[in-house]
Order: sequence, then C-alpha cells, then structure tokens
Amino acid sequence: MIDKQHYKIYITGHVQGVGFRWSAAGEAHKLGICGFVKNLSDGSVYIEAEGSTEQLNSFVEWCRKGPGFGFVESVNVETLPPVNYTDFRIE
Repeated sequence: MIDKQHYKIYITGHVQGVGFRWSAAGEAHKLGICGFVKNLSDGSVYIEAEGSTEQLNSFVEWCRKGPGFGFVESVNVETLPPVNYTDFRIE
C-alpha cells in the first residue's frame, strides 16, 4: 500500500451501548482497514485505523453516520505515521 495512512479518530455523541464498535469493526473489515476501536471512559469511541487515504476517508464518512442507532455528535481525525497494524480488533 503506497499511500498508507494512520488516522486517530475520536467520535462523540450517544455512541456507546448502540453497537458502534461492532459496526465499525465490520465496516473496517469491509474496507480493508487495520487498527482497533474501543470505548473511552468519557462516553466517546476511539479508533486507530490504517489504510489508503481513500479507504480511510470512506471509513471516516461512515463514522460520521454511525451504525444507525445512537447519535454521532462529532468526529475528529488526526493523521500520524503508520504503525503497521495487521488486523482490526475491538478492545
């Protein structure tokens, strides 16, 4: 993957207890993205994702909508150098 990117994604809103992590993992697998997703103690969801710019931008757009349950208030993205994740997991 020539243009591999690493995104840190912070999602706020009503995003815990609504299947967000499981749906995000499914979307990541569908798009070929590696990394992880986890709930944070403040009620938000945190994702680290690696893939091509195109893959990641599609994933971020999905994150803005979420799985259909709950409500996404904001999505903040930081770009970092890749760390070469090999799969996508739920923590």
